[in-house]
Amino acid sequence: MSMKKTAYMFVSAGVDPKIHRNSIMRPNGKELITIGVRNYAQGVEVAKELVKEGVVGISLCAGFGNYGVSMITSAVERKVPVGVVRFDYHPALEFKSGDEINF
Repeated sequence: MSMKKTAYMFVSAGVDPKIHRNSIMRPNGKELITIGVRNYAQGVEVAKELVKEGVVGISLCAGFGNYGVSMITSAVERKVPVGVVRFDYHPALEFKSGDEINF
């Protein structure tokens, strides 16, 4: 499988994936999509859509706690790898995990 399109998903209250989505075409012809979701459930739906769009890998921001990462990984059914940026307690989330905030 040729790696042409990857995604970085972040979670934050109040965002809308239809609005908070950007695409960057890198000089090597590969596309990076950044997309925001308001909670884990929406992240599951967006992850499934990204796979249908042909994304070959998804990176999750550190706001996704262990539970959120598990939900996204299960949702894509091993069709694409899921990577994670890790903080045990995210500095932008008042040093809490997304699991504690219940995104």
